[in-house]
Amino acid sequence: MGLRGPGARPLRRAEPERKKAKRRRPPWLKPGLSRADRVIAFCETLKITSGMHAGRTLKLRPWQRDIVRAIYRTDDGGHRVVRTALLTFPRKQGKSALASALALTHLVGPEAESRGQVVSAAADRNQAAIVFKELVAMILADDDLVDRCNIIRHAKQIEDLETGSTYEALASDAHRVHGLSPSVVIADEVAQWHGRQLYDALATSQGGRGEPLLLAISTQSADPHSVMTELVRYGEGVIDGSIVDPTFHATIYAAPMEADPWDEATWRACNPALGDFRSLADMRALAARARRTPALEASFRLLFLNQPVDLQAALFAPADWMACAGEVDVTKLRGRPCWGGLDLSSTTDMTALVLYFPEDNGAVLAWFWLPDHQIAEREERERVPYREWRDKGLVTFTSGRAIDKRAIVMQLAKIASAFDLQALAFDRWRMADLRKLLDDEGIELPMADFGQGYISMGPAVDALETVILAGKLRHGAHPVLRWHARNTVAEIDPSGARKPSKLKSASRIDGIVALTMAVGLHARQPAPVTLDFDRALVVSA
Repeated sequence: MGLRGPGARPLRRAEPERKKAKRRRPPWLKPGLSRADRVIAFCETLKITSGMHAGRTLKLRPWQRDIVRAIYRTDDGGHRVVRTALLTFPRKQGKSALASALALTHLVGPEAESRGQVVSAAADRNQAAIVFKELVAMILADDDLVDRCNIIRHAKQIEDLETGSTYEALASDAHRVHGLSPSVVIADEVAQWHGRQLYDALATSQGGRGEPLLLAISTQSADPHSVMTELVRYGEGVIDGSIVDPTFHATIYAAPMEADPWDEATWRACNPALGDFRSLADMRALAARARRTPALEASFRLLFLNQPVDLQAALFAPADWMACAGEVDVTKLRGRPCWGGLDLSSTTDMTALVLYFPEDNGAVLAWFWLPDHQIAEREERERVPYREWRDKGLVTFTSGRAIDKRAIVMQLAKIASAFDLQALAFDRWRMADLRKLLDDEGIELPMADFGQGYISMGPAVDALETVILAGKLRHGAHPVLRWHARNTVAEIDPSGARKPSKLKSASRIDGIVALTMAVGLHARQPAPVTLDFDRALVVSA
């Protein structure tokens, strides 16, 4: 459908699949309805396309109807009063479905106008695609909408062939906005936007429309200078009456900062869908996990209580880390299977290698390398006893200003011969020189490319956290690892995935990055299979 560009006719379903039927009068054209009631009636003809109620007809909840009625209230002349609407609530409250339903309302529903422009904007392409995909799914679930809509997937555009109105999804491109005159703008997850250029461009692009609407939907931002924080403060002023602006509406579902984040009454006060299409059991599980982990607590409060908290919290609680400080006997680990992580520095930084022995109570061995150039000045600047650690065999100095990769290669060869190294995770960005040195020396290692983004590091962080909280890790209270663990700050994406952040952390975290890769690499392994010959069955362990 819609693969031939603007103006192309949509593909109709074959006659045997779709019986022709006389169109019924749309419910939103029923006499006596207010403007807001027409919007509600249209939205409730659409299908839910995902989640626990997928396939059912959308039924707006009372709190959602209140939002629609507030946005689409009219003056004595029947004109919509609100020009800017802020909706901020925690995740999993049906944000995408509501935003998509309202977008369709203006594209093909009672709010459609001749040659209107509906735009949704987001911080990146993936986020921008969410509303577009939801719109497409809703259209494909409705035969009448299929007939009148031309979907242009590669451009993330939809054309209404009856009114000439269009929808387009934009991502972080303020320059693209200057050629548009949107009647409706849906600003999605504004808290994730970088700077204010895109928002300002969108807000000033609607001057040619009689009744423009900008709908900002997002969780809150911890940045006091962000556009989202500015909108929330303005909205709070409108709500409490300190600002008189009838053209601005704000719906704010957020827990007060002083509220108990673990009290279910707090959850219910700011999650209107909780116990409905937002799972209470899932919320309880998330809270139980977040209560023990500082980084997850911050994420929980931001994403699920909608509090503007800073996500830059330590990845691991010091008490949980030190609870895993069991003794490690190197001699008992020789020849034992292990998985490794190598965080290779570029030139002057520290390089870390960590081995993880899951079958030996989660034992951990770690090696660190550092150039010895100006080491006294480095100690003073970083306030770290590098020379004391060297004397104790905890850090190896290499001669010169830059890290000596050949020395690392030689040590890797010794390690591989002493232990049963199953795989060694590495970041391919810095591995070209090391690979060449390994080849030159004829050293073969089971190398495994390991990405440093959320896709790879997110599950790895979860795996490491799981073994730490379960007490299935033993690091021997290694001083360098302990320092790195104390420094490590989690960087969190909008979905809640985490990764260690070198930019946001207080100081070096190389050992934790290497350990995370090692544990994450092991977690990727399939479960072992054993044969039960008595029963002649294959049983997963």
